[in-house]
Amino acid sequence: MSAEPAESVPESVFYALAPKGVATITLNEPATRNALSPALLDGLHAALTRARDDDGVRCVVLASSHATVFCSGANLGGFAADAPLVAKHFASDRLLAVFRLLASFPKPTVCAVGGHALAGAIGLVLACDLVVASEDATFGTPEIAVGAFAFMVMALLYRNVPRKRANEMLLLGGRMSASEACAAGIVNRVVAAGELDGAVAEWADKLAGSSAVIMRLGKDAMRRQADMDLDDALDYLRSQLTLALSTEDIVEGVSAFFAKREPVWRDR
Repeated sequence: MSAEPAESVPESVFYALAPKGVATITLNEPATRNALSPALLDGLHAALTRARDDDGVRCVVLASSHATVFCSGANLGGFAADAPLVAKHFASDRLLAVFRLLASFPKPTVCAVGGHALAGAIGLVLACDLVVASEDATFGTPEIAVGAFAFMVMALLYRNVPRKRANEMLLLGGRMSASEACAAGIVNRVVAAGELDGAVAEWADKLAGSSAVIMRLGKDAMRRQADMDLDDALDYLRSQLTLALSTEDIVEGVSAFFAKREPVWRDR
């Protein structure tokens, strides 16, 4: 595996690509507990864009270099900074751009949470397709305690977490354990701290072993049908099935199944 800084940001985010096509993007500002600084967000956006545009990347893992924190959320100092209000408004564009990029990402994403994920970090977690957490990780939206509110992650919360649980997180600002986050629908799987890397690698390798073209069609359909009326969603999904039936990989996959062999994907 080769590791190097993400383009345009030498230290905030690191990018590593494994031979199987798994790109690991690591948040790397331990001094600030990976606070969502402009440098970190720019680096994360650059790394995600690089992974999206590289045909050799088949899956992305989002991780942290900090021993006990995945991400501490926004830099609160910026809220009280002596800067024009319009400048503060435009500064939030970076986080929204990352959320939008992850939401429409054409390749599967796995978030590895080995520590605390707070405030804006909840948005990063929920924007990923799958989330694996260590048993000592915690999750929360504590903004209300400092006179702020979790506006930036609210849309993602209500699309992933039952409404009453989301209300509790937003209004009370408490933290939940990894097991509680799993029950709430924020996390898919909780493992012992020493097993996190192995569990993430297991899922990432499996995702990377799928047909890239079918995965892209499927992920796009997952996103687009989510807010459709039922009849519209069924018609749309039927059209996507027809499109999938035109690919070489669906023929290869079915042929390999009946021949009891591993498929050889052509990604077309």
